[in-house]
Amino acid sequence: MKKSTVALYFLSVLLLSFVSIESIHAQEEDEETEKTILTENLPEIILSATRTLRQLSSLPLPAQLIKQEEIKNINAIRLTDLLSEQTGLITVPDFGGGEGIQLQGLDSQYTLILIDGVPLIGRSAGTLDLNRISVGNIKQIEVVKGASSSLYGSEALGGVINIITEQPKSGFKGEVFHRSGTFNSNDTGLNLNYKKDKIGVNAFVNRYETDGFDLNSSDPLNTVDAYTNYTLSGSFNYQLSDNTNIILTGRYFTQDQDTRATESFSGESSVNEWNSKFLMSHKFNSKWNSQLELYGSRYKATEFLDDSEGNLLSESDFNQLLLRPELRLTFNPSKTSGFIGGLGMNHERLERTDFSSEPNFNSPYIFLQWDTYLNEKLNMILGARFDAHSEYKSQFSPKLALRYDLIDHVAVKGSVGYGFKAPDFRQLYFNFSNGVIGYTILGYNAVNTVIPELEAQGQIANILVPLSEFDGQLSPENSIGINLGIDVKPTSTLSMNLNLFRNTIDDLIDTRIIANKNNGQNVFSYYNINSVYTQGLEYGVSWKIIKSLRLSAGYQLLYAKDKDAEMAFENGEVFARESPTSPAFQLDKSDYFGLFNRSRHTANFKIFYQISKWNANANIRATYRSKFGLFDTNGNAYLDSYDDFVDGYSIWDIAFNKTIFKNYELGIGVDNLFDFTDPQNISNIAGRIIYGTFTLNF
Repeated sequence: MKKSTVALYFLSVLLLSFVSIESIHAQEEDEETEKTILTENLPEIILSATRTLRQLSSLPLPAQLIKQEEIKNINAIRLTDLLSEQTGLITVPDFGGGEGIQLQGLDSQYTLILIDGVPLIGRSAGTLDLNRISVGNIKQIEVVKGASSSLYGSEALGGVINIITEQPKSGFKGEVFHRSGTFNSNDTGLNLNYKKDKIGVNAFVNRYETDGFDLNSSDPLNTVDAYTNYTLSGSFNYQLSDNTNIILTGRYFTQDQDTRATESFSGESSVNEWNSKFLMSHKFNSKWNSQLELYGSRYKATEFLDDSEGNLLSESDFNQLLLRPELRLTFNPSKTSGFIGGLGMNHERLERTDFSSEPNFNSPYIFLQWDTYLNEKLNMILGARFDAHSEYKSQFSPKLALRYDLIDHVAVKGSVGYGFKAPDFRQLYFNFSNGVIGYTILGYNAVNTVIPELEAQGQIANILVPLSEFDGQLSPENSIGINLGIDVKPTSTLSMNLNLFRNTIDDLIDTRIIANKNNGQNVFSYYNINSVYTQGLEYGVSWKIIKSLRLSAGYQLLYAKDKDAEMAFENGEVFARESPTSPAFQLDKSDYFGLFNRSRHTANFKIFYQISKWNANANIRATYRSKFGLFDTNGNAYLDSYDDFVDGYSIWDIAFNKTIFKNYELGIGVDNLFDFTDPQNISNIAGRIIYGTFTLNF
């Protein structure tokens, strides 16, 4: 990426802020009209940050909303289409062709993904594939940044993304939509809504298919093979009385994909997932409310490979079950103060190929949060959660957040919280030996059983780590997340925010060699190492220039580093070579770039335009990511300034939509307008996608 392009992005953000401020006085006449309009509309409401309804603009926590209007205008079909365009979020590919989310520089395994407040499962290697989630029935998406374990427990170490689906509305209405595009991709969906008196029903059906894509024509394999998936979801609401309501929700997802590992080996993979929730809410009086929630989910994935003659080469199964009852109480002693508390238990079970046992996790928990205005200007949120567990150490997760209104339209806010990520099933119970190369990977809890078995079979040459080190428990990864920010809203059409963040992760779980095998290979297992951190700033601005034109921009500066690595560079212990034959030279601290697959700079820029006389809308969106390193290329095990980097790049998208005869909508668009691809380094960017959409509302 040329420096001029990078500069253009940053100048766009700064210019937008500057021009916005200079135009405040010119907008005074329009401002009075806009204030009148705003009083007739509900403010932006967010649920995920506090587990109670709160106005987004008054929150002391860093959070953002992706509204249904934007989802429809950009013609998004999968969750990755939306998240990749948000400040501080990057979608990254995993090893199986799926995509996870990187939030404030933290890996995807540290962000909890929810649908209507309940967690999705199925992280085979830490990543939850966001392509599983269709956006055809989404009302809004809520992103909460910073450690959120005080409310949500494990996996919310870095933050929470909550997908809020549509709920029944009065009357009968429906929607049929279809999108066709490049790579023979077709997305078809149906939304149905009915509500009358005490009964409300909402149903959603979606089918998505694609031929996949191939970024490298020099080999016979596809980058992503063809697949087809279906999503069925719905909700049933019944009002038992004026104070009691019942909600039943369910979702089913299935996907089949033909896979080809090499020119000779091929097979199939399938995913089946269901989740269901029963929620009963009861209002005792004006101050006390309760909710009883029963949630269950199962994720099952199977895969096999055959050789060229049809003989079974390998197969794998992944079958995870989560059951979670939870009881919540809210108490509002006054209009400016409220409590929410709850208790529940997670029961998890996993059956998986290459596991030493069939593990069961039981983790009861309890949480309490106080949200209050200490005076007219100062809002405080104070909360904590305690998680017990059958397989790892108990966790206590406190959090404090404050917001102070300095003057009208200017507020400062800050939060500090503890987050944790429990060891997953793989890190505890994995028992895998590669039949071709000969290495072995063992989960922490499997070491004391399997190593003696390998010794008895004559496979172990020597043990490097005493087995006594595996008598205890693998500790959860934990972090302290700090966010400090300022919100400025000088007019009803202009808002700006700046957030400084730092996440320090301790007891990071990594792999190490614990024994040598007689075949020359090694035995690996998991252990807790020292700290890493991510820190930086996020800046966002949104400006509604006129009623029909809205601009927004965002920028993130990120430093993500390993503390031990920093010390090694500072002590002069790291060396590099400019070429394999050149002499090694010592590196200093400034040469250390940081963690792999992190960009120092990311940015986004969006223009949305409503063309009223045509009953149409158009938008242009751009995202930028600066250079990043994926591998150590000079042999010192660190990412430094002398390694090879993936060049920075930008993605530009455009869309145009028009309503015809009130109930019909047509759309066209181009994603990745300039056809950017990097086959060697980036597997989740397919190239230019041209598409058309059709929607019928009834």
